[in-house]
Amino acid sequence: MTMYFSDKVLIVEGKTDKRRIEEVLIEPVQIICTHGTMGISKLDDILDQLNGSEIYILSDADKEGRNIRKWFKKHLSESTHIYIDPKFGEVGRCPRDYLANLLMRHDFYVDTSLIMKGKFSNDERIQNTRYYQPYSV
Repeated sequence: MTMYFSDKVLIVEGKTDKRRIEEVLIEPVQIICTHGTMGISKLDDILDQLNGSEIYILSDADKEGRNIRKWFKKHLSESTHIYIDPKFGEVGRCPRDYLANLLMRHDFYVDTSLIMKGKFSNDERIQNTRYYQPYSV
């Protein structure tokens, strides 16, 4: 069995956000939950888990999500922030096809059966075999 490891870390607010992302991704990405709050001790715990990885912040489009983003912008400025459309409010409520397109734009391997056509699609990326080859685990 071949095992692939990703150097990407995705930081989300809660368990429902994590579950929704796991439904979309086909690569092994470390997903860390903040559980909706941030503080110095929690930030230190998260920083200990990063080890030079690419950091992506995907928080909800609400007050708590904005506060979490502020913490990471201040203390981990090299992180990449991924924003959801405020009409969904929470990452856990985003449609799978929307989330797949959003993550694919940030070079995550996603389940292409979820990619929707039209406004959010990027057909040349879908044709690139990198995005639709199954990921061995």
